[in-house]
Amino acid sequence: MALTAVQDLPEPSFAAFFTQWSLAPVPTVLTVWVAGLYLLGVGRLRARGDHWPVGRTIAFVGVGMGSFYLATASGLAAYDTTLVSAHMVQHMVLSMLVPLSLALGAPVTLALRTLPATPRRWLLAVLHSRIAAVLSFAPLAFALYILSPWALYFTGWYDASLSSTYVHEVMHLHLVLVGALFFWPLMGIDPVPGRVGYPFRVLLTVLTLPFHAFLGVTIMGQSDLIGEEHYLALREGPMASWLPDALDDQHVAGGILWASGDLIGLVFFGVLFAQWVRSSMQEARREDRRLDREEDRARTRELSPRP
Repeated sequence: MALTAVQDLPEPSFAAFFTQWSLAPVPTVLTVWVAGLYLLGVGRLRARGDHWPVGRTIAFVGVGMGSFYLATASGLAAYDTTLVSAHMVQHMVLSMLVPLSLALGAPVTLALRTLPATPRRWLLAVLHSRIAAVLSFAPLAFALYILSPWALYFTGWYDASLSSTYVHEVMHLHLVLVGALFFWPLMGIDPVPGRVGYPFRVLLTVLTLPFHAFLGVTIMGQSDLIGEEHYLALREGPMASWLPDALDDQHVAGGILWASGDLIGLVFFGVLFAQWVRSSMQEARREDRRLDREEDRARTRELSPRP
């Protein structure tokens, strides 16, 4: 299915971000269902008196699904086929911010605590399946996460996303899913396969920074246009009066990828480091309790009467 012709959009502004908002069917349905099911699970937990951290709900529903909907249905989405720089902001939100926030919401843990017995067994079977183990294998997930943007911008995939609604929506979902495969085992709370030690998690997170920077610099330094036919055609239409030079816009997009990749990567590193410190403190408390029990048993043996 081909994308409809890009409408005559006004020049991007703060007001346009709100006035160009649309009820895009795929993002709207996904957001309502996913956020609704999560809130239903939280409601069930609280109805039976169990605790669920508010921070997890905010991370999943507010930041995760909220950012997903903002990136795919707001005024930002209206310009994602008009300005490659707007698309790049959308790309970074979908591939980094959304997966991290969803992972911190621990939806798998919530599902395991609220699903009936049969669906819970199905979910556990998926988590322990060979396919899940392969997809969450850290080096493979890292390779997919690093290579996907190169495949997007330096093959015909991006051009296809500009001419097909189906490919365009699949691209959005792909960015989120690949980001989830990479970040969920590294920073998530859920009991998912692919867990590795914290030093290796930190290493993988740090390694993403130069790859994003290199891709951003490559796009900035290119003289060939990404999506050339589409973007040049727009500059012959009614928006030509305000559209920037296509190559200049592409250079801005590369800068956005470079700068935001490093910035969000540092946020990831901070979250991971905080989790590492918290885990170490919990392990230290468990060890202290174990040593206290050993001392109590030794003291009891010393005080007990000898036969």
